[in-house]
Amino acid sequence: MANFPQRRSGGRRRNDGPREEKEFQQKVIDIRRVARVVAGGKRMRFRALVAIGDGKGRIGVGIGKGLDVAGAVNKGATLARKKLISIPIVEESIPHTILVKFGAAHVLLKPAPKGSGVIAGGPVRSIMELVGIKNVIAKMLGSSNKVNNVYAVLKAFGLLTTREQLKKRLQEKV
Repeated sequence: MANFPQRRSGGRRRNDGPREEKEFQQKVIDIRRVARVVAGGKRMRFRALVAIGDGKGRIGVGIGKGLDVAGAVNKGATLARKKLISIPIVEESIPHTILVKFGAAHVLLKPAPKGSGVIAGGPVRSIMELVGIKNVIAKMLGSSNKVNNVYAVLKAFGLLTTREQLKKRLQEKV
């Protein structure tokens, strides 16, 4: 019998110190099983609507598709990181009231006084929590499609402006 040195199973464990907290929080808003019809029947895949936010005014949303749920969520999160937008937050709320339409979904966002909390339902609540808005009133009107409601909120975020931004634009025009 040959004399072989004993092998250790597994590699060395490195201790790099305390682990850093992730920069973004991730939330899966919607998972659907989708199918395409082929000659042999139906091919099933998954679609995941994923939102990421840092709680300080940055948010990103992505839709990923994959053969399994984990793959779809990872693709959605990667897309969300690529599509980050920044929004103005004034006193833990939004600067002004806004009504936006995306597809058949209408979303109304209103600033609320401190201590009110997030008064919103479904996917809009998730988006507000991820972006770091603590006081807002939101109402989804029209469609109940989660994807369209989320994109309506993102469109509204893109249209929000603060007084300082408006003053700056007016000075540039003059």
